[in-house]
Amino acid sequence: MTAHLSKTMRAAVLYGKEDVRVERIPVPMPEPGELLLRVEVALTCGTDLKVFRHGYHAAMIRPPSVFGHEMAGIVAACGATPTGEDAAELAQAVRATRFAPGARVVVANSAPCGTCYACRRGQENLCEDLHFLNGAYAEYVRVPARFVEKSTYRIADHISFAAAALAEPLACVVHGLDETAPRPDDTVAVLGLGPIGLMFVALLKARGATVVGLGRHAPRLKAAQELGADAVLDVDAGAHWQAELQRRYPRLDVVIEATGKPEAWELALALVRKGGSVNLFGGCPAGTKITVDTHRLHYDQITVRSSFHHRPAAFRAALTALEQGLVPPGPLIGGERTLEELPKLFRDMLHANRSVKTCIRP
Repeated sequence: MTAHLSKTMRAAVLYGKEDVRVERIPVPMPEPGELLLRVEVALTCGTDLKVFRHGYHAAMIRPPSVFGHEMAGIVAACGATPTGEDAAELAQAVRATRFAPGARVVVANSAPCGTCYACRRGQENLCEDLHFLNGAYAEYVRVPARFVEKSTYRIADHISFAAAALAEPLACVVHGLDETAPRPDDTVAVLGLGPIGLMFVALLKARGATVVGLGRHAPRLKAAQELGADAVLDVDAGAHWQAELQRRYPRLDVVIEATGKPEAWELALALVRKGGSVNLFGGCPAGTKITVDTHRLHYDQITVRSSFHHRPAAFRAALTALEQGLVPPGPLIGGERTLEELPKLFRDMLHANRSVKTCIRP
């Protein structure tokens, strides 16, 4: 640790269902091979809202714990180099020196092992020992050695911390498109225009597709237009929107479902053309089921994929897309809040459908 660092920091600690408190807690000490990140920007996320609503996440976080997972910042300190002869610790410490204090970095919220069956097959998102990192809603977060080695990336000087923090959700979208592989001449419908759906719109346009945004709420429809959607349809406008969709785009080559609702999964399967592809991207609550027209699924040769999380290659591609300006952050980030405002912000988010993310500056 460097001498100028405070011994305590402000952090948003999750204690349980809808119970988040901003407190002063000890600054975590980085071990050999680890980094201490000074968080410049953390972004709100639908997953964090679910964690707030339920009070925990079985795979990622159990209270009491600092939470938040979309972050970018500056390396504040590196773990001390070991003084003994432990080769593994020394190797970790050497790798950590790639990021000296002052480096601008973004850290992915997961780190695969790299050696299990799934990792060897390029499916690191399904790693049998996938580690998760939370703690973005704080002044500092300790970055474990595995994350330093596999999931920490330098930020180009010309992009903001807020833009870089979008790399994690955008990596999930990149992974979804890698799984679905739309062609440049495809007509693609994105069902659901929250932040993830809007990112799909932007990347699909960058890849040359004709994109139709299907959503509700005027701010979301406007954001989809700003990100390049060729058309947007308000699904709250009665049954007429489906007739309008069919009239203007009778053949949807790909449908991306980005709401996480069973009824939307069924709708996505019904909208796609014969021989088309559907990506059921939005995760539905555990225990929910859908009804599938097996006759159509088989005889119309519908390809169905689902995409979970992201892989290191997808994260790198997402960061490159942000650096190239393919996904402008403006329509995706609406306003800033302080750490102290975070508990109220999440309470408000429970009762209001926000079209964009909020930037938290600890």
